[in-house]
Amino acid sequence: MGSGKNLREFQMRLSERLRQAASAPPQSAHLGVQVGDRNLLVGLSEVGEIVALPGEITPVPLTHEWFRGLVNLRGSLYGVSDLARFEGRDATSMTKSTRLLAFAPRLGLQAAIVVDRMLGLQNDASLTEMEDEGATSGPAWLGRHWRDAEGRRWTELRLEELAGDERFLAVNR
Repeated sequence: MGSGKNLREFQMRLSERLRQAASAPPQSAHLGVQVGDRNLLVGLSEVGEIVALPGEITPVPLTHEWFRGLVNLRGSLYGVSDLARFEGRDATSMTKSTRLLAFAPRLGLQAAIVVDRMLGLQNDASLTEMEDEGATSGPAWLGRHWRDAEGRRWTELRLEELAGDERFLAVNR
């Protein structure tokens, strides 16, 4: 009989925690990644999964140098692009820290980008939006700029916009 009482107490505590969480102001966060020398923030709703390099990336002939090839992720083929190279920067080196960031299924594109390393969740409350400082507007898939408490600069990466970018979709030469 004691276990029934413990279960009810557990359910009551759990129910109270859920009520408290529902009434608390929402905390928003982005996933922080490093691509080249740039810190990027990606909306969690745009991220499918993050995986270590799953063995070989199969090259595809007659594609741009920034298109690394194809990988099999959980039984599905994903096109892998080197975002740094796509931007005209040096190619991303493949190291133990290198990860593939797959696009969320809702974006309708079985694609992943190569990131140098993961930088963890970044709480939006700890970021301060920066003024544009007269900079020219970049591509639509790069958004606002932020600075964190340590003074590091972050740029918003919009995977939804990247998934619709005609140049990004045209991997063939």
